[in-house]
Amino acid sequence: MEMTVQGKQIDVGDALREHVEGKIHDIDHKYFNHATDATVTFSREGHGSAMFKVNISMRVGKNIMVVTEATEHDPYVAFDAASEKAAKRLRRYKRRLRDHHRKMDKVEESEKTIARYSTIQQAAYDEAAEQDNDDLDESAEDPIIIAEIETHIEKMSVSEAVMRMELADKNALMFRNASNNKINMVYVRSDGNVGWIEPDDQ
Repeated sequence: MEMTVQGKQIDVGDALREHVEGKIHDIDHKYFNHATDATVTFSREGHGSAMFKVNISMRVGKNIMVVTEATEHDPYVAFDAASEKAAKRLRRYKRRLRDHHRKMDKVEESEKTIARYSTIQQAAYDEAAEQDNDDLDESAEDPIIIAEIETHIEKMSVSEAVMRMELADKNALMFRNASNNKINMVYVRSDGNVGWIEPDDQ
């Protein structure tokens, strides 16, 4: 497994790096043993803060990421907390991930839908709301796109979509439902439960 341990304005010493690499390898070996790469990033939480933030990103299968993070006063404690979250998620989906790994070898590219993913600048909306000017040109209300990338909407079951969303620590995931070929979405509700949207007709 290819591993990157890095710090943003933080020096990651040899002892911490060895601790990280050993634990990530142990987690992969215990729960999956198919991870291809992992990136662990240490940073300070806020300017001049004594808190350390750790982000872990592990690729455990084709297009399947496990993403966790934690913030603590000590970098070791922060990493251990984030790695425990990763281990807990892998433990929960261990059997399903193994089945997925075998199944993905047979998936064809034609089962994926190409889509465009855009990031919209929220600050522009906030400024417009503060001005509260009815005379503003309507074109000023159009979203300002600050990033745009190509992505894929993959065909999968609802349960697999929920698994991928939770593993990657996302709030929502769009997918093509394998049972009916319709575009669906799962998302995390404000009450902590998972919502599922499926159009009545497409």
